[in-house]
Amino acid sequence: MYGNAYIENDGKQTNSMFADEDPIKLAEFEARIAAGEKIEPQDWMPKEYRKQLIRMIEQHAHSEIIGALPEGTWITRAPGFRRKLALMAKVQDEVGHAQLLYSACETLGKSREQMVNDLIDGKSKYSNVFNYPAVTWADSAVIAWLIDAGAIVNQIANSKGSYGPYCRALERICAEESFHLKYGHDNVVFLATGTPIQRQMVQEALTRWWPPIMHFFGPSDKISVHTETLMKWKVKMASNDDMRQQFLNMYVPKIWDLGLVIPDPNLKKNEATGKWDYTEPDWEVFKQVINGNGPCNAERLAVRRMAEEKGRWVRRAILSKEKKYVAPLA
Repeated sequence: MYGNAYIENDGKQTNSMFADEDPIKLAEFEARIAAGEKIEPQDWMPKEYRKQLIRMIEQHAHSEIIGALPEGTWITRAPGFRRKLALMAKVQDEVGHAQLLYSACETLGKSREQMVNDLIDGKSKYSNVFNYPAVTWADSAVIAWLIDAGAIVNQIANSKGSYGPYCRALERICAEESFHLKYGHDNVVFLATGTPIQRQMVQEALTRWWPPIMHFFGPSDKISVHTETLMKWKVKMASNDDMRQQFLNMYVPKIWDLGLVIPDPNLKKNEATGKWDYTEPDWEVFKQVINGNGPCNAERLAVRRMAEEKGRWVRRAILSKEKKYVAPLA
């Protein structure tokens, strides 16, 4: 669901990035990508290519599994048995997506255990949007519709990237996400066309979630630290602003059709440029959240830490060479 379009590079690109690379192999590698070929795990690849793929796929996997938490809190409180079942299935899908992505990332040489440890220790990032609370049932509806919509914009682009295992994982993920988006849209429409209290609830949820949604694709291209090389290597398939514009093109009219108010007085289609004008998001808030200082960062990681600790005996039992393993009582 939650492939975060934002990938922070370590710094400005310099020629030293390729100082220890074989120039012939590098040229062959770039020729393959330019020709539209997929790179597979056994193929030669530049160190920087491997590093940035690990960063991106790992962040995506973490976002999927952390992203299940705000929605998961509503499984027992969803209105009606049918919606409970639907939400449970969606959350299960998201966790499954994480497993697909961790497997894809392992092909690049980083173990799943190390990825999970880096998440819990705060060394690895995940999408900013999952550090906010789902206050009401309408919040879960907005997440399922608009956050998933933003993720699909990103994931469809990246499914056309250059690394085979990631692209194949994204093809399956995008197919399932299309159902999630329809599920979320159905919930939002039901609330937006319901009683005055329901309409107010979904409007308040949209107002809460609009700033995180605008942050979702990452900083403006004017300040974003991404490199031309990563675009050329098809690690990053579209700029942050391009994906944000694509999302606005697709979903602002649908939001307005429901009679909902987007909390940005400056949001309008610029007839001269054909693009959307909007209030520049507060990128300082984004940086604070992405670096662990959002409303729910500590809570989200605490849940993952607890799950890791409570599930340790299961992993030990599965991996143990002994015939019998007795689980701890506590």
